Amino acid sequence: MPKALRSPIFMIVILSVCAAAILWFFLSRLPEEYSQKASLVPAANANTAPVYPELPDQWRGRVDYIDFDARIRTLMEDPAMAGLAVAVVEDGRLSFVHGYGVTDRTTGEKVTPTTVFRWASVSKGVAATLVADLVADGKLNWKTPIASYGTSLRLPDHAEHYLGLDAILSHRLGLPKNAYDGQLEGGKSPMLIRASLAGVNKQCAPGDCHSYQNVAYDTVSEIVRNATHASYAQQVKKRLFGPLGMTSASIGRDGLVGAESWAKPYNGSRQLDVSPNYYHVPAAAGVNSDIIDLAKWMQAQMGQAPRVLTPAELQTLHTPRIGTRRVYGNSEMGRALASPAYGLGWRSFVYDDESLVGHSGAVNGYRASVMFDPARRTGIVMLWNSQSARPFRLQLELFDMYRSRESRNWLQLKKVPQIAAAQDGVANAQSD
Repeated sequence: MPKALRSPIFMIVILSVCAAAILWFFLSRLPEEYSQKASLVPAANANTAPVYPELPDQWRGRVDYIDFDARIRTLMEDPAMAGLAVAVVEDGRLSFVHGYGVTDRTTGEKVTPTTVFRWASVSKGVAATLVADLVADGKLNWKTPIASYGTSLRLPDHAEHYLGLDAILSHRLGLPKNAYDGQLEGGKSPMLIRASLAGVNKQCAPGDCHSYQNVAYDTVSEIVRNATHASYAQQVKKRLFGPLGMTSASIGRDGLVGAESWAKPYNGSRQLDVSPNYYHVPAAAGVNSDIIDLAKWMQAQMGQAPRVLTPAELQTLHTPRIGTRRVYGNSEMGRALASPAYGLGWRSFVYDDESLVGHSGAVNGYRASVMFDPARRTGIVMLWNSQSARPFRLQLELFDMYRSRESRNWLQLKKVPQIAAAQDGVANAQSD
């Protein structure tokens, strides 16, 4: 070796270059909770909590959020409504978030962006996304027969021996709609119910039609546990909620009632008990979170967390696999959402000329909804603590405003919202 190459200065330079290369290698492979979170969470100042667009001077985008907010406040005058949390992502950016009404009619505690609600069946998209992640890791296979995973599920025609995971996640098991949900609500073990499903009258040949399920859908939680030797909740936190920075998100009743601020369930003015029954099928209806984390979840489904959810995985999840009935029946809204179909844990629609992806949820005293345009990375998430179906209509109002369409009054408001009062109301809420 030439003498110059043996000098201490040269060796120090070589070692520094090597150290820098090694540091770059490891930083580029940091867990997603460090590397990806910034794209999903609004910027925060040093030593302060993230700043969310909760007040009028923070709302931004092509939507007229002053008008949007006024319409929501008019909706909240409906006696059937208790509390509601709403967030909007426009062009990939969290542009609007606000809480309305109360978590508890007795105490008058107000809903805020950090109030925790139940997701109900919006949880189904979490199950499908987890399975897609495990398939990508080689721990599961879409076409391996369900029976190979040692589950309790038994189907008509012994279909568990030839149907795969995709049939569960797209509700193509041949069972009657919501098969044996009544037994679940009566307290019977989901595993015992699944073992008895072989004896039901088929709605169609297994694999041939869409028929919505809860108990059978939750077979996924068994499959995850058997394949990974960890609980479904542990895998969701490790692979999805943790990496996405969803700090309020949880699975199970304790995650709801143990939150600092959580919304009590209502039917009109009557407060309901938080039933544990649908928490016993966590893959179908087990998730809780605040509206901020539901917005992060939607952003991830829009493709904004590619190191957690790859484009290939999202395409697998969102691609329609089977046509369905109209989700909102033969109403004007149901007819407007054309070409209803189901992918894996996600529904799809066509509204005017735009393709939409989403899912809704309902359990006793709670409702939830996600709907977004994946091409424009624009959508809305909502959580509320009542039986009312009216907030579902707000979704189309948002898309009309974003596309500058003429208002169709989807909310069916009977009076013109007072925008000035709405602005005052936001200011007063902030000062409380």
